[in-house]
Amino acid sequence: MTRLIAMLALALTLTACAQEGETPEMLDLGDFTLGHNIVVAPDLQKGPTSRNATEEELIEAVQTQLDKRLGRYEGERLVHIGVNIGAYVLARRGVPLVYTPKSVLGLTVTAWDDRAGGKFHEKPKQIFAFEQFGSSPIVGSGYTTTREEQIEALSISAARQIEKWLADNAQCMTENPSEEVLKDCWKDTPPPQIDES
Repeated sequence: MTRLIAMLALALTLTACAQEGETPEMLDLGDFTLGHNIVVAPDLQKGPTSRNATEEELIEAVQTQLDKRLGRYEGERLVHIGVNIGAYVLARRGVPLVYTPKSVLGLTVTAWDDRAGGKFHEKPKQIFAFEQFGSSPIVGSGYTTTREEQIEALSISAARQIEKWLADNAQCMTENPSEEVLKDCWKDTPPPQIDES
């Protein structure tokens, strides 16, 4: 967990300005259909200078956005998603042009194969989800949004990244993936992952 907090601090030094539409296009997830959507936060930690959030509201927000985004797919391969929320920062007000805190959610994700009764991969995927900044990143969301809006934005970002991760591994969830495909399955990308375009 100490490592996650340290990486969260590193992620806060980066800027993510991606925008997310109200009706984002669906990706190619192959045969994917969402099974269980399990989100937990047993060791949740609040990052430096953060507004407060409860374990329950973060879990509910992430579950809601995962259901909304991944529940659209109607394949035949049942995949269960497990998410562990480890740390968060909800930006407070800063000093425009000088100090503009960023909000971020740190979590790990595991995809479970219902047919095999086990995980598709051994190492959980680590994700850092940033909120959308809108038109004034130099001011900071602590001035322009409520804590509830920040939580919703982080949850949308997290669900989008999980969807992209699944799309990157869609061929790995087919009935009989080839050896060539399996070699490239579920490879981890060093965090923080901030590309949400």
